[in-house]
Amino acid sequence: MSAYSAPRAPGRLVPSARRIANLPRTWQLSAVLLPILLLAALGGWLAVRAGLFDAPVVRIGDPAPDFQLATLDGGSVTLAELAGRPVVVNFWASWCDPCVEEFPLLEEARAAHAADGLVVVGIVYRDEPAAAAAFMAAHGASWTGLVDPDGAVARRYGIYGPPETFFIGRDGVVASHQIGQLSASDLQQQLSTILEEGS
Repeated sequence: MSAYSAPRAPGRLVPSARRIANLPRTWQLSAVLLPILLLAALGGWLAVRAGLFDAPVVRIGDPAPDFQLATLDGGSVTLAELAGRPVVVNFWASWCDPCVEEFPLLEEARAAHAADGLVVVGIVYRDEPAAAAAFMAAHGASWTGLVDPDGAVARRYGIYGPPETFFIGRDGVVASHQIGQLSASDLQQQLSTILEEGS
């Protein structure tokens, strides 16, 4: 009984090193460079789509990048017009469970610190405006919902996924940044960074 050996592929389907070596030099060079150029082009295209060549993302201590976005009810808001007031910028979506859970906390904070001039704005992240508007109405949100249709503001702020929240002082500087869901204690601590001065 002889040992089993796998069938060999037909010779004509497996080019030999000798056959490749016999190709003209320009063809050999093309065979090496073409895949590299295609991969570089693909990588560049993906980087542009991902916004990697946009301005660098904002950090704590930086002036908050201004934006002008449409509201869910058809108006318009710029961050610049809120200068002199403490601002909470919350990136959220109606499909995001942690966003649902932190929503009441943001509403309570807005009401509790109305006398301090606190402003809460919610920037809708990868969600349908109609779904976001319905969600805000159902949950009694009294702050402004903004639409970021091409995601440019989210990219500028370096958002990876909702919820993410920025706390901007009266001076327009980013004082704090919460990645992920806010708990009541988180929110109290973060708010302290923007409410104490000038309150």
